[in-house]
Amino acid sequence: MSDQIQSQTPVQPRDEYRPIEDYGVIGNGHTAALISSRGSVDWLCFHRFDSPSLFARILDPDRGGYWSVQPEEPFESSHRYREATNILETTFQCTGGTVVIRDFMDIASVARLRRLPAPGRIIRIAECTDGKVRVISSCLPRPNYARTPPEFALHGNQATFGGYTLTGPAIWEADDAGEALACRVTLRAGETADFTLATEDDATLPQLGPADALKATTDYWRNWSGACTYEGPYRDTVIRSALTLKLMTYEPSGAIVAAPTTSLPETFGGERNWDYRFTWIRDASFTLYALLLAGYLDDEQPFFDWLVRTVKLKGTGISTLYPIVPESGTAEEVLDHFRGYRDSRPVRIGNQAAVQEQLDVYGEVMGAIQFAWRIGKYDPTPLWETMRQMLDWVTRHWHDRDSGLWEVRGGVRHFVYSKAMMWFALDCGIEIAEEMRLPGDIEVWRRERDMIHEEVLNKGWSDALGAFKQSYEDEHLDAANLRLSTINFIRGDDPRMLSTIDATLEHLVVDGLCYRYIDAPEGVTGKEGSFVVCTTWLINALMRAGRTGEAHRMFQNLLARASPLGLYAEEIQPATGTHMGNFPQSFSQIGIINAAVSLAHAGYVGTVSPHHAVAADAAGHGGGGKRSR
Repeated sequence: MSDQIQSQTPVQPRDEYRPIEDYGVIGNGHTAALISSRGSVDWLCFHRFDSPSLFARILDPDRGGYWSVQPEEPFESSHRYREATNILETTFQCTGGTVVIRDFMDIASVARLRRLPAPGRIIRIAECTDGKVRVISSCLPRPNYARTPPEFALHGNQATFGGYTLTGPAIWEADDAGEALACRVTLRAGETADFTLATEDDATLPQLGPADALKATTDYWRNWSGACTYEGPYRDTVIRSALTLKLMTYEPSGAIVAAPTTSLPETFGGERNWDYRFTWIRDASFTLYALLLAGYLDDEQPFFDWLVRTVKLKGTGISTLYPIVPESGTAEEVLDHFRGYRDSRPVRIGNQAAVQEQLDVYGEVMGAIQFAWRIGKYDPTPLWETMRQMLDWVTRHWHDRDSGLWEVRGGVRHFVYSKAMMWFALDCGIEIAEEMRLPGDIEVWRRERDMIHEEVLNKGWSDALGAFKQSYEDEHLDAANLRLSTINFIRGDDPRMLSTIDATLEHLVVDGLCYRYIDAPEGVTGKEGSFVVCTTWLINALMRAGRTGEAHRMFQNLLARASPLGLYAEEIQPATGTHMGNFPQSFSQIGIINAAVSLAHAGYVGTVSPHHAVAADAAGHGGGGKRSR
């Protein structure tokens, strides 16, 4: 895939915002960087995903800071990923010649030095493929969310500042204000130049040279992505989504972040700006499920290990989200000095949702565990005592109100989806306990499960809407209820489910893209775009209803809305195709994998391996137990 981006000036204007979908992402299992098609690193946090930013131009073109490598003369640029890797290749075409920049984080060294301080090295290799091109690297570091001015020490082709070391093929020079660095080199056909940025800790560790690191990192990603067992026309799409999810996994602990960014807005110019650099139990569970479904069967253990260490009920239930390491906080703070992406304020770090109660997470956790167990990839016995406490907690608290899947700030309610997911938690737990003969109050679990089911059918249905409604207290549609058939709460061809699908198509779908709800009480202002994951839920619901042709057409339309690199933000504006919200978003990439594999399992496109047939059956064609009611 390529994206032709015109540039009339040698250096990106300081006041320009790039489209969110213009960015590619690279990473090393500790952090990630967003790089535009013009070769500019506009978002990077060191050492971890949740560390303060070093470059944040995506949030403020004047104060945020960036690191670019690009020709000094006017150029046209396009970018793509090296096949089956997370190595980004940007091609610049100039009057004088062509240069290719290969950007990656040295994950091969991370894997090799697992027990030592985590390397945080970005390598940028410029290669002139024809003619002669003068290349400039401009670096404007703005550490600590641009709150700490850098102090430079220049040593020829090396510069240090604030715990970081920058290297280049020629000397680095500081501007008159002492705020920025530049390095220039002229390349002729066949010549290369290397630029690296590393932490000072990294500089003391044994490292591969840039060319060797490129080969080793290429091999690492291709070996990992090659484990995908999906075969079919969407294999490249599935692998790209899986590679992106892998980038969002914090390797030392197994924690999975929802997105590597903060405050990319759901509404341009509005206040829907949230920090997603945390592990939502829901998102992490869905990520595990998607990777297992795609055939990545050897990476589930770190997440379960993290779950055991992190989820301690102690009578208080599961938190909605957790920091990726215990010492990090979740307290929400506003960065008043940042303009925000396209002047969308406030810019937030931390997330107040950590204090919300969202009861659907119990179903997501139990569903992921049950799925991994059913396909023979996880023994839940060591975790059973925690799971047993979780199930007992659900029987006592399923009557409670909560803030719901969408983390609304407009007050707690009896959300239908939350109730159904607590039913799902008990359903999964009962199956595991019965088949493995594990201890637990199964009769109580079964009784409460059936009570939830009866209540949701009675109180969660709206004759006025002709559909399941968002909560007992309102008369609003909610796309989350499309998952009721996916978790086998109700049959996919039940008249109530068919009516819910039709109501969703009529009221929540625009140009083939599904909104999560309309006009529901939220507690925040502004209008959002369609939700990528909701569109994939509708696709799965259509398949469960036997309407596979509709599902396939909707999936094709969604694939056409991907970024040029095959990535998705949280939302898409139907009229323009503009991506909105944090990027790339795990929920979105998860949905793409699930829909592609489910379509293949349905026999509509492609083929599935024996693993996929077993997995899809175990997951109820996309998540959930085998029972249906």
